[in-house]
Amino acid sequence: MKLLFFLIFPILCAACTHDNTIGEKYLGTPYVRDPLGEEKAPDTDPLIRFDAFDCTTFVETVLADDDIEKLTKIRYKNGKVDFLNRNHFVATEWLPNNSWLVENVSAKYGKTAIRNVTINRSAWLKNVHNISVKQPLRTANLEYIPYENLGNIKTETPLIVLFVLSQSEKMYKKTGTDLAVRHMGFLMPNGMLRHASSSRGAVVDTDFNEYVAKRKKMPNNIGIVILEIK
Repeated sequence: MKLLFFLIFPILCAACTHDNTIGEKYLGTPYVRDPLGEEKAPDTDPLIRFDAFDCTTFVETVLADDDIEKLTKIRYKNGKVDFLNRNHFVATEWLPNNSWLVENVSAKYGKTAIRNVTINRSAWLKNVHNISVKQPLRTANLEYIPYENLGNIKTETPLIVLFVLSQSEKMYKKTGTDLAVRHMGFLMPNGMLRHASSSRGAVVDTDFNEYVAKRKKMPNNIGIVILEIK
């Protein structure tokens, strides 16, 4: 009986190991800003690629399990491939259009606040892409954890972390709209943030608490959103 117990126990323990493998195969892959597009103007980049990522396309590609159809569903409202139909803005488009895949669970990890976001898509398209299209204003209430309310987060499964900015007049003048989310990545059970880092030029693992401490000191950085993967 004792021998049987010791034979079974390691198998049970192996099944309980924390999952730190998500996106692991892409560690070291170069960072390239906006590497994906619609394969036609105004963004002629490919629909999918595995040799370069920015922070958003890294998260999206990993969530899609490298499948182009699932990636398209994540990146575009109703999976319709078109530049104007892409989920460009996290708070007003990416989150609501991917509610089938992710859930904001920030309140589980700290006292939350609300960041009110108003996106002027028409102004952004004109300022950033020189595209003149009339589109309605889009609004959202983004629930987030202010840095001062953030403790040491423990998780047994990977979580998605969104890094939230306050309203910035400088950013508004540059882009024509408000930007609430500037960066995203996976918080791993081992306490690392796995993300495509522009400063380090690749997909890397960074100590999450150290990264949070740095962002906390940056202008307009106010907190994080925690998402569970369904």
